[in-house]
This record gives sequence, structure tokens and C-alpha cells, in this order.
Amino acid sequence: MSDTRKPVVLVLASTYPRRRGDPEPGFVHELCRRLAGRFDVIALVPDAPDAEPGGTLDGVEVVRYRYAPRRWQTLVNDGGIVANLRRARWKWLLVPGFIAGQYLAARRLVRRRKVDVVHAHWLLPQGWIARRLRRRHGIPYLVTSHGGDLFGLRGGFATRIKREVAAACAGMTVVSSAMRGECARIGLHPPTLEVLPMGVDLQQRFVPDPAQPRARDKLLFVGRLVPNKGLTHLLAALPAVLAQRPQVRLVVAGFGPEQAALQAQAARLGIADRVEFKGATPQEQLPALYRRASLFVAPFVRDPSGDQEGLPVALMEAIGCGCPVVVGDVAGVHDLLGDAAADVIVRPDDHAAVASAILAALRDPEAAAARARGLRDAAAARVDWQRIATGYSSLLDRCIEHPHSAPPGH
Repeated sequence: MSDTRKPVVLVLASTYPRRRGDPEPGFVHELCRRLAGRFDVIALVPDAPDAEPGGTLDGVEVVRYRYAPRRWQTLVNDGGIVANLRRARWKWLLVPGFIAGQYLAARRLVRRRKVDVVHAHWLLPQGWIARRLRRRHGIPYLVTSHGGDLFGLRGGFATRIKREVAAACAGMTVVSSAMRGECARIGLHPPTLEVLPMGVDLQQRFVPDPAQPRARDKLLFVGRLVPNKGLTHLLAALPAVLAQRPQVRLVVAGFGPEQAALQAQAARLGIADRVEFKGATPQEQLPALYRRASLFVAPFVRDPSGDQEGLPVALMEAIGCGCPVVVGDVAGVHDLLGDAAADVIVRPDDHAAVASAILAALRDPEAAAARARGLRDAAAARVDWQRIATGYSSLLDRCIEHPHSAPPGH
């Protein structure tokens, strides 16, 4: 390799910003742009009806592939693939084109460019595509599981593919230690397995603002409106909160396939006038919401399909802004908060307990603020982007240097 040529990383992902300021989760791009100083990063991601054309975004070369007539390319956004498939069964017809489109686009790229390593976000389908590229072109790959692909997508066939993807990779990461245990449980045995989450900008963006006073009775929920976010449990607990603090108001910043059902639930409970559904909220507006809220409530659950959060990004952002939190007990929370997790975790399906935790935080805002400062200190050592990007950079270098951790025939 020439000393003047940066290694080329081909990133395969599903969730990716369609444009600057997109309210869709941007964690894959945030990592890519931080790797762009060390590598030439190419992000191969799906097109969408309202996506900007491919090009350079923050030093990352973004290549968008088509997988259906443009107006029908709705498999990924506004809730995620699994939620969209549940909501509209006809979208299963998009899945073959989605997978084949990314695979064929990746093959074209590796034939034209000298790709040194592939970074596949999600075991399926991106890990499967990376495995195919390794078999045909000998390119090593790092695969990262974010949670839903590991805990969900259950069944014999899906599990067999996950095992094959893990066995053939040069390295694998998961975003929480609980996911390491799930890998062992279902028989995933990659050559190396490290816990390395996505990061949060705790230096400049998601930081407290002492000049911004917090509202007195404003609850905040941020996230996709899908079952594993657990918003239905927060709504169910809200009448008990309002019975003691009728001035409380809940702001919901998010969008997704469950929105109509959640709004109907609020109406049935007689609390529709106390809940504001803001809809899609640009990323740059989130810090102000976190800094103003009295309490961020994240009632995450494991949904009936097994899907759950790996390491909740919105929770990390809220903590970065010094916002007090109440959170459901899912995989990554203990990794993020350490011993301090016990002070803020609640069982979301115990609606009385959720209400009690909310009321306790609202009654003593000084204690809640002190707890929030401790949580931020605990999280900063784990999820600051500088540390995370350095970790991924080292792993990608290792994959390039030791590409044959698994036999190419896997």
C-alpha cells in the first residue's frame, strides 16, 4: 500500500441521512465522518423518494442505490425496516430488490475501486452482503450489530445466516455487553467480538446550558414511534401523573408507523390535550429540547418479536445535555450508566411504577439534576465520539492487517 494512499472503507448500511438535517437517526454517518480523516470512506446506502443525490457529505462519499421505482422506496425510513414490514405487508415485495440492489451496487464499487475493508452495519442484510463480497473478492469485513438485528429477526434460517456472517468476518462489534451474551446464546462465534457503541458528541453538541432554565412540568420523549420504544406505556402511566400534577405536559418528538395508534390511545385516556406530537424533529433542534425538559422518559421494552434497543442514542443525547431521565431496563442501559442505572430504571409495563418515578423526579428537581450530572459523568467515559471513533479506526486497521481471521470459504 502506498504511503500516500489512505485505506478505503466501504460502509454498508440501511439507516442513513437522506440530506443534511434529516430527522432520521444519523449515527452511522456520524461515525463515517469521524473516520474520514484516517480512511477514504464510501457509504453505500439506499435511495429514498426525498433523498438528495449521492455526493460528498462531511468528507464521506455517499453512494445511493435504487431498489424499486423511486416513489416506492419506502422500506427504510419513517420507522425502520422491521416496523415498516409489520405496518404494510406489501413492502415484503421490496425486500429482494433492497438486498440485491445493495449487493450489485457493492460489487460494482469493488470492481472500480480498491476497497481495503468493508464495514457492515447490521448482521442482516448488510453482513450477508459483506460475506458475499469476501467470498468473491477476498475483502475482509467488520460487522456491527446495533440490537434489533441480533435480538429480533429470529428463526432458524435467520440465525443460520447470522452465524455464517459472524464466522466469516475479520471482526465483530456489538453496542452493549448484554448483546455479547446474546451472541453466545444463539451460537455466533466471530474471530473477535468487542463491545463498542455508537457515540454522542459530548464536547460541543450535547452539552448542558446553565443559562437555560428547565421547565417545571415538561416531560420529553424522543424516538421513533415503534413498539420497542415503549411510548404506549408512558401514555398509560400519564393519567396517574396528571392526577397529582395536572399541569404536566408531554412532548413527543418523533415519527413512525405507530403514531396514529398512539394518538388514539391518548384520546381514549382523555389526555390528548396534555400530549404534543411534534412529529419529525431535525437533529439540530434536539439539544434545545433536552435542555428545556424537566424529565426525559424513555420506557424502552423488548417487543413481541424480540427487538429491543442495543444502546439508546436518544438517551445518551439527553444525558449529555444534563437532562434528568427515567428509562426502561433494556440491554444497553447498564453499559451506559454503570452503577448509577439503578437510580433511574423502571419496569415500563408497571404503569404505577412509571408514574411514581416521574412524580418523584418532578417533586425534587434539585435531586434529579444532581443525579443527571452523575449520569453524564458515567456516560462520558463510555460514549464520547472521540473515544468511539478511535476504537473503530483501530478495529478497521486490524481487519486490513489480518484479513484472514476466518477462512475465505465461510
